[in-house]
Amino acid sequence: MTAVTPIRAVPTRAVQAGGIQPSVTQNRSVQDGNDGPAEDGKGAARVTAPLKAGASPGVARPVPRSLQPVSEAAEVRAIARGTVQASMEVLAGIRPVHQLARRLDPRCMAALQHRAALIRREITRTGNPALARLHRNSIVRSVRVCEVADGIYEASAVVVDDVRARAVAVRLERSKQIWRVVELVIG
Repeated sequence: MTAVTPIRAVPTRAVQAGGIQPSVTQNRSVQDGNDGPAEDGKGAARVTAPLKAGASPGVARPVPRSLQPVSEAAEVRAIARGTVQASMEVLAGIRPVHQLARRLDPRCMAALQHRAALIRREITRTGNPALARLHRNSIVRSVRVCEVADGIYEASAVVVDDVRARAVAVRLERSKQIWRVVELVIG
């Protein structure tokens, strides 16, 4: 399976696929006498593509925007954020660890699974309500990434849950066009 690169829409003025050029929709209201461009409620002209044969003229079709990949650092930051959030959910017992199998390397996954099992065992053994809240409602507050070498990034994240704030360190390496977490240290 190939890796999926996050993309964001970027408006362009180039000719769209199939040779269709965008055009500004005209507001043809007889009552107000306005013959200018239609607005989207925010003062911006609504851009639509020309109508195909048989299409109703009252419906505005949005013009597709060209797509461009985001930077590698932004991609790694998004992957690190998602992986850390999912890891905290595994420790809280609300996500199965096998959902991280594609992202974590086997050694990291075994360590995370072992830590989650230790937490569950300690909760059942002591019945301490503070332990039950330990990883609940975790939110990743910030993620910082740094390129160590070509295809290798290290990231740090700050995670806040019901009990405390903690730091998480992650090392990601690109292998076969996918980013894989090879180190995951949860403080």
